[in-house]
Amino acid sequence: MNHIFFAAALALTAGGVSAQDMITYDTGQSFDDVIFGLENAILDEGLVVDHISHTGEMLERTREAVGSDVVLFEQADIYSFCSAKVSREVMEADPMNIVFCPYHIFVLVSPEAPETTTIGFRTFPDGPMKAVQDMLDGIARNAIGLD
Repeated sequence: MNHIFFAAALALTAGGVSAQDMITYDTGQSFDDVIFGLENAILDEGLVVDHISHTGEMLERTREAVGSDVVLFEQADIYSFCSAKVSREVMEADPMNIVFCPYHIFVLVSPEAPETTTIGFRTFPDGPMKAVQDMLDGIARNAIGLD
């Protein structure tokens, strides 16, 4: 199911991204299956993963040290990668589009819905950056078998 989250609890403050600025897809597939699909979908586009941030593990590992008892995610990873072709197109249109690179797709399982895995990415401004959003949408959909 395609939807944009409006839940304030999921708002991201880094980079000015809020929950309504994301496109997400929910699936009953396991976290590991979605990650496997994501890695393959990225490779299918001829791209290379630059970095995998194990955000869920980090937040859980540091939870007590920062004085929290809130479990945010059962699992959560963020995949970072870039496309030379798409990046060149959007940066030729406006070199300041560099601020958006690399591109990220996240996969998470929340404690409130452990049977659901969510894959998603931030939306981008109108104009040339919509090419990046379209690319990420294709990768995310491919990862969970929607394409």
